[in-house]
Amino acid sequence: MAGVWFDELTIGQRFEHPIRRTVTETDNVLFTAMTHNPALLHLDEEYMKGTEFGARIVNSAFTLGLMVGISVGDTTLGTAVANLGWDEVRFPKPLFHGDTVHVVSEVINLRDSRSRPEAGIVTFLHQAFNQHGDLVASCKRSGLQRRNPGRRPAA
Repeated sequence: MAGVWFDELTIGQRFEHPIRRTVTETDNVLFTAMTHNPALLHLDEEYMKGTEFGARIVNSAFTLGLMVGISVGDTTLGTAVANLGWDEVRFPKPLFHGDTVHVVSEVINLRDSRSRPEAGIVTFLHQAFNQHGDLVASCKRSGLQRRNPGRRPAA
């Protein structure tokens, strides 16, 4: 299992995820169409030529999902019970077709679950960067994470 148990996480722990992903036009158009988002920002190249961006930008919901998805293998794969929420979602710079995304995650909070003694609540700060090192997305993600079943709790 690739994920990390709740009791193996520490505040300040960082994950520089090795997976990188170059975003394609197909990714953007397919995701935008599948989610019924008719925004010209994602679909109309001619319209976007006249904007400050000069070209279509990648759907921010895709960017958010990609950022979190890249993080899963190193953090929560097989150890997550549930995703509890995304807070402070930001997109400080646009992502364009052909940009390559890499992600860094940091554990920013840990607390015991009051209702599930076999799990705890972890909050990650996820940050996505393009190939130039520009921050293109960030969010705080809280999740219910399993404790290692092989460890006995302290008495």
